[in-house]
Amino acid sequence: MNTLRQLCQIGLFLVCNTCLLATASEVISAPPESSIPSGISGDAIRMGKKILTETNLVLPRNVDNGLNCANCHLKAGTVAGAAPWLGIWGVFPEYRARSGKLISLQERINDCFERSMNGKPLDFASPEMNNILAYMRWLSTGVPTGTSIAGRGFISINQKLKPDSESGASIYEEKCASCHGKKGEGSKTEKTYTFPPLWGPDSFNDGAGMARTYTAAAFVKHNMPLGQGETLTDQEAIDVAEYFTHQIRPVYSKKSLDWPNGDKPKDARY
Repeated sequence: MNTLRQLCQIGLFLVCNTCLLATASEVISAPPESSIPSGISGDAIRMGKKILTETNLVLPRNVDNGLNCANCHLKAGTVAGAAPWLGIWGVFPEYRARSGKLISLQERINDCFERSMNGKPLDFASPEMNNILAYMRWLSTGVPTGTSIAGRGFISINQKLKPDSESGASIYEEKCASCHGKKGEGSKTEKTYTFPPLWGPDSFNDGAGMARTYTAAAFVKHNMPLGQGETLTDQEAIDVAEYFTHQIRPVYSKKSLDWPNGDKPKDARY
């Protein structure tokens, strides 16, 4: 009887989580917008999404470049292989090798503000931080605590391949410059960027994960050019990532504190 009950529970778990399985560039099944509750909680969820998708407009005091969180966490954090937020609520606190310790979700969010946004951290008890957390918790509805969903983070890429920056420059001109600009300056409207800058003062700093060749290559391989993910080979993605990550960009002032346990990856920028 106990065995039967266990098998039923396992079957239910698999059925409930089938919608969470996705390959790169697919939108992972997130809760429907209609499930957002009314009242204060619903307002917080909606504002959290707005902060994450319009970050440099909503939080100009905390963002010192032209980026939004959703430039990397595509479609408001719902795309497999593009660092989705769906399910992230239940996996923190989590050990981060770059920090050399167990960190909270709030710390991880602020890590991005200081690196990817080249800005200032949020107060842990601020309305903005709580709104972001509310959105991430809502996105994670139905995901069991401690479950790392398929497609979390960036999909792996062959790190044994050696990058070729000259080849990357050619690939960038052919595949990337039409959106991100010939000099990586991005495409800008009056208020914000339509396509984000990949280097220069309005881009992420050299302490960001996206400033690392193989991390950036994994994102590019499975998501770029936009709408044409998986059209570049691993080598092409690595070459173009090597090219744009090593262009001039803001400097992260605390990078001497990174990798305190001595396990710095080979593509770290410092």
